[in-house]
Amino acid sequence: MLEGLNDLMSFGVTLLQPWRFYQVLIVVGLFVLAHLLSRWLTPRIEAWIRGLEGMQARQLRAMIILLRRLRGTIFAILTWLTYLVMQSVTWPSRSYLVGVFATLATAWVFVAVTTRLIRNRALRTVVRWGAWVVVSLSILGVSGRVVELLDSAAFSFGSTRLSLWLIVKAVVTLALLFALASWASGAVQRRLNKAEDLSPSLRVLSGKVLRIVFYAIAVVIGLQSIGFDLTSLTVLSGAIGLGIGFGLQKVVSNLISGLIVLMDKSIKPGDVISLGETFGWVTDLNARYAGVVTRDGREFLIPNEDLITNQVVNWTHSNSLVRLDIHFGVSYDSDPHAVRRLARAAAGTVARVVESPAPVCHITGFGDSSIDFILRFWIKDPTGGLTNVRGDVFLALWDALKADGVEIPFPRRDVTLLNPADSGNVGQAASGDTSVGTPAADPDQA
Repeated sequence: MLEGLNDLMSFGVTLLQPWRFYQVLIVVGLFVLAHLLSRWLTPRIEAWIRGLEGMQARQLRAMIILLRRLRGTIFAILTWLTYLVMQSVTWPSRSYLVGVFATLATAWVFVAVTTRLIRNRALRTVVRWGAWVVVSLSILGVSGRVVELLDSAAFSFGSTRLSLWLIVKAVVTLALLFALASWASGAVQRRLNKAEDLSPSLRVLSGKVLRIVFYAIAVVIGLQSIGFDLTSLTVLSGAIGLGIGFGLQKVVSNLISGLIVLMDKSIKPGDVISLGETFGWVTDLNARYAGVVTRDGREFLIPNEDLITNQVVNWTHSNSLVRLDIHFGVSYDSDPHAVRRLARAAAGTVARVVESPAPVCHITGFGDSSIDFILRFWIKDPTGGLTNVRGDVFLALWDALKADGVEIPFPRRDVTLLNPADSGNVGQAASGDTSVGTPAADPDQA
């Protein structure tokens, strides 16, 4: 370990030699020049990109990625040009460090651009820094000494030896494998989404199963590549099973329920469901919950277990046709046959009401003050809401009944006077006699 530190210190001392120190100053000057050029070019290139028409999103994204690495790209180009010029006019030893920095700059830009393919930010950061360190040490030719230095910092427990190098190797290897698994699963998922022969639920299920398989393979390969004995996982698997039995019952129940929902195709993305007081359409089915967006924009995360154990109304399970009912009444002076025709015609004027099956109207009874009807109609877009289409049908029905002179009654009470002698008192009350309804005066006291 001390030998490796001494080598690194001696390498730093050699940078203070005259020609190597001059090369360091040249590289610093090139970096400052690259920074100034990037500051000057960036707004002009951005304006040029904004003026492009007909560009695909992928192409624009690639341009933005390259634009953000403009300073590093300019620095690499300037360093390589300077190195080639110095190679032709002076001794190779006097341009060695410039060539090293040119190679480093090129490798850093390449790693920064390629790691942008990883969408997970944390994973992308680990892979990027790990690749930068490995590439830099390889270019400088000190990777072997660094490995020895990291491997010497180790400790043992039982028959297992764990070193700092092994930890770094495990982190970098697993990060690269996870990045590859994430890219592969994403590519497969995009391909499945384009397969029209598969149902939406089968696409989601296949994508999730393949994602789990890819990540499992990445973990196994990563552990084997660092020399980890997989037989020791038997004890860990027993502990995990015990933990699931006591503390993760709900989590495992939701995972299994999610698989059941996907396999039996009872609920799939795009369906309109109602669960209790929640009404909306399913946006996605995840491992633990289903996302349901309501008409007011709120998104409910419903556990998959609730979709299995509770009563769920799937408005679009077999088809998207939904029947709605509205109740109304008319006065007994109306013709019920004409009212039925008016109601059917009024429902047909609403845009969202389908023509087949056609709206129907039936008498449901004779009420206290009205003839009661039920109007039934069908819609095929329940995602557009139910209350609003009911309101539109009510308004169309109101206009049709009012235009035809049909009265919509309200409760009335008729008062019949049985004693003709009381009619005079009623007449006096009507003419403004305020004594009606007060106790009569005693004649003896008048």
